[in-house]
Amino acid sequence: MRNVVIVFHLIASFGLIFFVLLHSGKSGGLADVFGGGISSTFSSTSIIQKNLDRITIALAITFAITTLLLIRL
Repeated sequence: MRNVVIVFHLIASFGLIFFVLLHSGKSGGLADVFGGGISSTFSSTSIIQKNLDRITIALAITFAITTLLLIRL
C-alpha cells in the first residue's frame, strides 16, 4: 500500500512541477509554445490556460492527499 502511495506521490510531484512551469507569467511562459495564444471568444483567458489551471489544481490536491497518507502509513 505504501509503495502505491509513493508512486502516486512521485507522479503528482513531477506533474506539478511540469504544469506550473507551463503556466504563463508576465512574459508569456511556455504555455504560448503549445498554443496558449489561442484565445477564447467569451473571455480574455484561453481555453488551454483554463485546462492548465484545472490540471494543476487536481495535481496539487493529489499531492496534498498523498502527503497526508504518507504521514499516516
